[in-house]
Amino acid sequence: MITTARGSIIFGLALALGFAALAQQAPAPGNAATTAANALGPRITFANTLYDFGRARAGEPVKHTYEFTNTGDATLILTNVQPQCGCTTAGQWSREVAPGMAGTIPIQFNTTSYNGPVFKQITVVCNDKTRNTLFLQLKGTVFKTVDISPPMAMLSLSADAETASATVTITNNMPEPLEVWGAESSNKAFGVELSTNTPGRCYKLLVSVLPTASAPGMPGQITLHTSWTNQPVLNISAYANRTPIVSLIPSRLVLPPGPLAAPHTPSVTIQNNSTNALSLSDASINAPGVEVQLKETQPGRTFTASATFPQGFQLQPGQQLELTMKSSNPKYPVVKVPITQMPHAGAQMLPKPPTPSGVNQPSPLRPVKTTAADPPPVPSVPTVR
Repeated sequence: MITTARGSIIFGLALALGFAALAQQAPAPGNAATTAANALGPRITFANTLYDFGRARAGEPVKHTYEFTNTGDATLILTNVQPQCGCTTAGQWSREVAPGMAGTIPIQFNTTSYNGPVFKQITVVCNDKTRNTLFLQLKGTVFKTVDISPPMAMLSLSADAETASATVTITNNMPEPLEVWGAESSNKAFGVELSTNTPGRCYKLLVSVLPTASAPGMPGQITLHTSWTNQPVLNISAYANRTPIVSLIPSRLVLPPGPLAAPHTPSVTIQNNSTNALSLSDASINAPGVEVQLKETQPGRTFTASATFPQGFQLQPGQQLELTMKSSNPKYPVVKVPITQMPHAGAQMLPKPPTPSGVNQPSPLRPVKTTAADPPPVPSVPTVR
């Protein structure tokens, strides 16, 4: 009996231990889902997202490769690398990176048209759920071997001014000295004078409009010689604009197609841009039956001229029609306003008469471009001194 009881106890203990081992080996309900939830997935980790290239000479490309590692447990996929502008480009970047492996994103920045502090941003899109979009940054300072400031000499003359001038500073940013001499202008309307601020380092160029120049738009190119064999010539564009004595708004009168079905009365505003008071008189049109009225809306400054064309009026082919007024300004004794008439549908439009001189019109002349070695952008606001 004792032996039998002792065997039963041993059997019971073995059976209990077996069930306990099976319980430890069998997964509890929900453990598989918990393991899946704790999976990392792909993770992108950069050594550094900001690259400071310090100082770079304009025209020399800046190159840098951003390095990253997939610190997750699934394949990292980069779907896009997009620089913010065309001056920055991305090379062949690592598109798929296994867990624990490294990848690269090569970037190149074109410094040609830059001068001064620069900050660029590159957008990276990947399948890292914690941050599927992130930004790489590039910063530094771009300098030109020779800095020309402003990059163009812009001169503005008032209606009464005989001359105007602007100063351009030429600065050497390289350690070796730079000698500059022999300033010459392709347009004789500009006078040029070169002076030295700091020998080998800094120069000043004074550009003036000579009193004999009277054209409303005057482009020119100023050439300077240097001691550098790799940049023996500096070219600086110059442009002068003169405010007209009188402005016409609109610049011409336009009639409806003829013969006119009813009387038509267009008007024009005459603005005096001179500092001297202006008087106008004897307003007339070189066509019979047209009545003209002239009013001074602001004494000495602004006038309104209106012309009433009778019913049935029609401008004949080749006929040059204009509104004229006598002016008290000796430099602009007669104000002329061209008059045209719209053609009927399908008819050929009559040629426009020439616009009188002295009236503000967009100038067809453009500044001469500088050399490709140092192309300056055109400033939006002229610098005039």
